[in-house]
Amino acid sequence: MGPNDIVEPYESPRARHLPPATVFQWLRKGWQTLIVDPVPSLIYGVGVFLVSVVVVWTVFTFGYDYILFPALAGFMVVAPFLAIGLYEKARLTDAGERATLAKMLFVRPASGAQVLFIGVLLMLLMATWMRAAVIVYEIFFGVRPFPGLDHIAPILFGTPTGWAMLVTGCVIGGLFAAFSFAIAVISIPMLLDQRLDAFTAMGTSIATAWNNMPVMIAWGFVALCAFLISILTAGAAMIVLFPIIGHATWYVYQDMK
Repeated sequence: MGPNDIVEPYESPRARHLPPATVFQWLRKGWQTLIVDPVPSLIYGVGVFLVSVVVVWTVFTFGYDYILFPALAGFMVVAPFLAIGLYEKARLTDAGERATLAKMLFVRPASGAQVLFIGVLLMLLMATWMRAAVIVYEIFFGVRPFPGLDHIAPILFGTPTGWAMLVTGCVIGGLFAAFSFAIAVISIPMLLDQRLDAFTAMGTSIATAWNNMPVMIAWGFVALCAFLISILTAGAAMIVLFPIIGHATWYVYQDMK
């Protein structure tokens, strides 16, 4: 957005009274968008999968295995920004245009660089969460070397201290995830679609999530399930699930705006 650009007025969000089952409609629309020329969407999913593989490889190669779990969980924080190309395909498909891979990779949001502000904010939130996770570990187990992934499971699941750390970590991680979800679930598609500033978009996203909490909680649960399935399949399911969730999020925005 340039200094002389006019910011479009945006009506305050209100409750849409959508039932939690609406998430199935969004998923169906996400799937329908995927199968309209599926190759660009699947290549996009492969790209995100390869990024996750590189992250895991880096963690093990350079001895940072103690941040593996926080890094995997942190993916949920930055995922809304990584999916911007998938929102673009859904937007173009709705407009009757063909979405090429180039258009998905080189998105030109209506708001210009405002969307980058949210991307940077999400990355800072991810970095803060990873540091917080290390601090939680040190609070319960002290400042000592990480025992390694092959020894950590018995410690976490076989001792009271381990369970206490798991509960604390899940609560803190949940707060980070909920905050990032609230500020990004509507704001990034909105900035793609309209000429708004980042703060207006984030404020609208938070208010929309708050005023439509049941269906937003249901959608967050769907995203969490997709993430867990991806983890259980060593990331392979992400190739398909990430595009579906990304496309579907565009329709979340459409129904909420």
